[in-house]
Amino acid sequence: MDPRRTPADTPETPSSPAPARERSALEHTLGIPNTPLTGSYGCLLPEETWWWSEGTFLVHGFEPGEVVPSTALVLAHQHPDDRERVQRLLAAARRTGAPFASVHRIMDALGRERTVVLTGHVQPTEHDPFTTVLEGFVTDVTDEIRERASRTASQQVAESEQSRSAIEQAKGALMVLYGVTSDDAFAMLRTASNDHNVKVRDLATAVLAAANTHGTAGRHFVERLLRSAPLATGRSTSAR
Repeated sequence: MDPRRTPADTPETPSSPAPARERSALEHTLGIPNTPLTGSYGCLLPEETWWWSEGTFLVHGFEPGEVVPSTALVLAHQHPDDRERVQRLLAAARRTGAPFASVHRIMDALGRERTVVLTGHVQPTEHDPFTTVLEGFVTDVTDEIRERASRTASQQVAESEQSRSAIEQAKGALMVLYGVTSDDAFAMLRTASNDHNVKVRDLATAVLAAANTHGTAGRHFVERLLRSAPLATGRSTSAR
């Protein structure tokens, strides 16, 4: 393979789980299955001579030793929207020597978008105080980010369904108690919600509880509730 290969030179393929060779290499190295893939790297300055560990090649979608690491190759594999930020980060590290950390995206050799954590620092070499080395670690956290996003989305969907269910049931109770339409019942909830700065979901839950507790006599309690929502719900006034 041409050492200068960049993501634009390789066919884009749909995002898919890491190939078996990546996981098997990681498990062989660390002995810990299903651990984020991590590699180390170094760059001798000012010569710009790079070296990558096996894990760093794999993070970028290459077989170990398949390409010659270089500053140009590193930057070419950064996501277009993150490339300038990473370039500034590396330049600042070389200028100041301060440790750095970044979470950003790369495009690997197969055209897949990966999210990585990049850490590093600059320090003098052992034998030449005038020569420094930029070194650190890169970790592929794509799967972890995807799983976290999935869990968050599932939780939000569940909360949304619960909220919708409470509102729909409260609307039904108001329709029975007042003989109004579904739209009118929701308008009653929304008006009281705005008047008392209480979330519609919380107000709906309280309305439903009042209606269920007092049965046919519930209209009196619901009216009191809609007139003084914060007191009746047992909640302090909060932003909607």
